[in-house]
Amino acid sequence: MVLRSLFGGRDKPPPAVDAPTTPPLNETESIRRIAAQIEALPQEQRRFVAGYAYVLARVAHADLDTSSVELAYMERAVVDVGHLSEAQSVLVVEMARNMSDLYGATDDYVVTRDFATIASREQREDILRTAFALGAADDSISAPEVAELNEIGKELGFRADEVDAIRNEFRDQLAAIQAMRAARGA
Repeated sequence: MVLRSLFGGRDKPPPAVDAPTTPPLNETESIRRIAAQIEALPQEQRRFVAGYAYVLARVAHADLDTSSVELAYMERAVVDVGHLSEAQSVLVVEMARNMSDLYGATDDYVVTRDFATIASREQREDILRTAFALGAADDSISAPEVAELNEIGKELGFRADEVDAIRNEFRDQLAAIQAMRAARGA
């Protein structure tokens, strides 16, 4: 797979898919130049950024609808953590999003656990907090997003009370809390 080969992981044969229409040559060349820039990064940095983007893509895809707000948030987060250009970030996020969409059920646990092995505790806490902020980017963290965030927290090696403490920072954006407040007229 493109993401795995670009970021140094185990190869898995791609699923059979009808070939999409061919992009214009200049667009293809731009993508190749960006990919070459990413490939020039040290493998550990590529692996870290790929894992970071993939974990965020899991959250964005949890409710089966990645909004433009979530996409923009992911791109900014990847620029910040990976020190990538905006174009590189867009490419990384799109690849991670596509991988999550295609292989989510199979790869979610493996990718997140792999990320946990290369990240420090501070980095793991940062990504979990960033993932909650991503869920809240559209002003409401849905129940499927909360479930995915809880699973990610566990896979990153956090105890339930540690995940709860971070989730509590975003309590006003939890859809369940918002619904309770709306029902009470608050």
